[in-house]
Amino acid sequence: MPEGHTIHRLAADHRERFLDRPVRVSSPQGKFSDAAALLDGQVMDRAEAHGKHLFLGFGASGWIHIHLGLFGRVDFGETPAPPPTDTVRLRLADADAYVDLRGPTTCSLITDGEKAAIRDRLGPDPLRDGDDPEKAWARISRSRTTIAALLMDQKIIAGVGNVYRAEVLFRLGIDPYRAGRDITRAEWDALWADLVELMHEGVRNNRIDTVRPEHTPEAMGRPPRVDDHGGEVYVYRRALQPCHVCGGEIRTAGLAARNLFWCPACQAR
Repeated sequence: MPEGHTIHRLAADHRERFLDRPVRVSSPQGKFSDAAALLDGQVMDRAEAHGKHLFLGFGASGWIHIHLGLFGRVDFGETPAPPPTDTVRLRLADADAYVDLRGPTTCSLITDGEKAAIRDRLGPDPLRDGDDPEKAWARISRSRTTIAALLMDQKIIAGVGNVYRAEVLFRLGIDPYRAGRDITRAEWDALWADLVELMHEGVRNNRIDTVRPEHTPEAMGRPPRVDDHGGEVYVYRRALQPCHVCGGEIRTAGLAARNLFWCPACQAR
């Protein structure tokens, strides 16, 4: 599932191509046909992200709410656009560009009130200026749940997924199985600051890189990571491989319905 940096990048990509322009809206698959007919030819005046939710605004007509889920995919291209396949849930197009959406968990037309209700259910987003990390800390500091599970709870922090969860805990040497209430205030402040920095870098580079300069392939004389998720990481999907810092074996286990990765030596209890 795409993490928050990808959705913020998609919002920026939509603004770059379609903001303040009338767009053609269609649903070749047919599941968004009624809403597409209502929006066709209207101006897209906003594109926002909160966590893993993308919102495309069309004035008084409302918002297209998109959640990619596990299988959603977005493809941009230049016009003339090829004929869409029948798997395209939503196509937006103007004279210069088009975008196709396939396989999302959610693609619906919602009102301002419905959008506000979705945002009210989400925790603060490290990529949204002005979002208050105190809201997340208030819940984490009272919780007996593991910090690894809490970081994946979108009601607590919006946008953090499995990669950022594993990597930020490693970078700060925090045992993923520690309870939220056992995290110190200084550790929480460092966690939030690191998420802000790493996720903004993810938006800029359109990939997740978490290793510090001294642990890059060039600095260590090691081969670069080869993985369909891309990016240089410390522990994510590196089970049984040696840790870049201590040389110990990276472990994996199931937690919060996802695979957790960590280094027992660098993240000792």
